[in-house]
Formats: sequence, C-alpha cells, structure tokens
Amino acid sequence: MPFNLNTYLGVQPDALQVYSKRAEVLAANLANADTPGYKARDIDFRSALAAADPQSGATGTGGGTLQMSTDNRLDVTAPSTPGGLSTAQFLKYRVPLAPSLDGNTVSSQLEEAKFAQNTVRYQAALTFLEQRFTQLKTAITGQ
Repeated sequence: MPFNLNTYLGVQPDALQVYSKRAEVLAANLANADTPGYKARDIDFRSALAAADPQSGATGTGGGTLQMSTDNRLDVTAPSTPGGLSTAQFLKYRVPLAPSLDGNTVSSQLEEAKFAQNTVRYQAALTFLEQRFTQLKTAITGQ
C-alpha cells in the first residue's frame, strides 16, 4: 500500500502557507498605519484553508497551493506559483473600530496583537510538522 505524505501531514502545510500570507498582509497594515486613506485588510483564514484543503469538502477548487495576488500593483504581493490558488479572493477589508479623520482604518495595537497571534499559530503549525517528521523518521529507522 503506497504511503501518502499529504494525508500523513494533514492540513498543517496549507495552514503554514495561509499563516505566511496573513503575516504579509498584517505587516503591510502596520507599515501603512500612517498612510492617509489606507484601508486595513486581513485574510479570511477559514475560507482560505478550506479552499486549499482537498478533504475539506469546500465548493470550488480545492487542493491547490495558495498564492497571493492583488488587483492593485501597490498592494502586497508574493512570488507567484504556477497552478496556485489565489489568496486575493480571501482578502477582506477590516471594519475599523475608530477610523481616523484621514480615512486610515489601521489600528496599530490591533494589528500588532493579530500579528503576534498569527506568529504563535505559525510556530505551533511548524512544531506540529516537526513532530510528524520526527515520528516518520523514527518509523523508517526503527529507533
């Protein structure tokens, strides 16, 4: 019976990609905290992960790798991957708690908290994958 590494690793590789793209978006928000008219954005994590996971049963195309793309050349972009699934469809504007007079909707404290939370989740996914690979190595070597 053939071994399927994707099934063994589960959703974690896709989650890492989404966390990585989300970190880019949150970093762009922080970088533009003082830019007049800048609208804070975030990735709808659940929808993006469901679209990337072929076993999620989500409608539409599943099982692809995530790739960030935008419709504005000034937006954050990531290197394109052939055959990738665009994360642009999962980018949403954040509803501001207290918009500034210049139209900027970035709250530095909120962005920093979300960035820290995203970093912790990214590290947890990495730790999980590291454990899975350690288990696989132990199974292969028998030690």
